[in-house]
Amino acid sequence: MPLDIPTAHARLSANAKAIAALVEAVGAEQAGWKPSPEDWSILETVCHLADEERLDFRTRLELCLRDPALPWPPIEPGAWVTTRAYNERRLSEALADFLAERERSLVWLAGLAEPDWRQTSVRPIRSLSAGDLLVSWLAHDLLHLRQLVELQRAWLTREAGDFDLGYAGDW
Repeated sequence: MPLDIPTAHARLSANAKAIAALVEAVGAEQAGWKPSPEDWSILETVCHLADEERLDFRTRLELCLRDPALPWPPIEPGAWVTTRAYNERRLSEALADFLAERERSLVWLAGLAEPDWRQTSVRPIRSLSAGDLLVSWLAHDLLHLRQLVELQRAWLTREAGDFDLGYAGDW
């Protein structure tokens, strides 16, 4: 993928629409349901996406481009699932929050003028270039799109009861 703003903008926009489409018809019971205690629910996933949009990818990419020596604010995405009580929220509000944050990101991204994608933030654990952050942001969306699809299929399997999903094809 070429590292250019129009391509990244188009992908981030399309990914947000895909995420919205996957969760818009989900009811409250399904939104909070988890296939196992270790798994995240659809609601937790959407809340995570909103927080990552606001506090991780856009913020860290902006800091890397502005001044790679600036400190990054700490994040705890795994812990936030419980400390921020994601599963006690409403899916419609979490989705609106994510979409609003994504729109802020798209406006910000469109305002960049010839960013240096090679500019690198040196971190104790791993140094990351602006380009690394951008492609990771896009990949993060895909990771959670896959997760949402898998959660939808697991819910359907649960709800199908004695009916067999096998005719749909291999999973």
